[in-house]
Amino acid sequence: MNDVYTEDLGQFGSIELKEASKLILAIDNGLPDDFYNDDIKIGFNKNSGYVFLTNSDLQVAMYDSESDELYSHYSTPYDGYEGSLEELITEYADMCKEDQEYVDDIKKQQEKD
Repeated sequence: MNDVYTEDLGQFGSIELKEASKLILAIDNGLPDDFYNDDIKIGFNKNSGYVFLTNSDLQVAMYDSESDELYSHYSTPYDGYEGSLEELITEYADMCKEDQEYVDDIKKQQEKD
């Protein structure tokens, strides 16, 4: 049993429940283009405090309060850099070649869409 991650709303505090409600309402504005609409759940990481959407592919979407929209949150496969595409781009120079290729692939995919 994982004590860090939960989808059990009974383990969410009032702040996390408010964040969860923002996520649900933001779905009306649309899911991120690269986020699959399959078995969507609300997750809560108790260590970070983050509340987010996840799906059957373990993709992550988070809420941006400034735009009132959801965005994809990524984690690079080698060194584990985390964030939106824009945040990953700012750390690009510090990444290993394989993580840079991962970010390049995300950029190429978004350019197609």
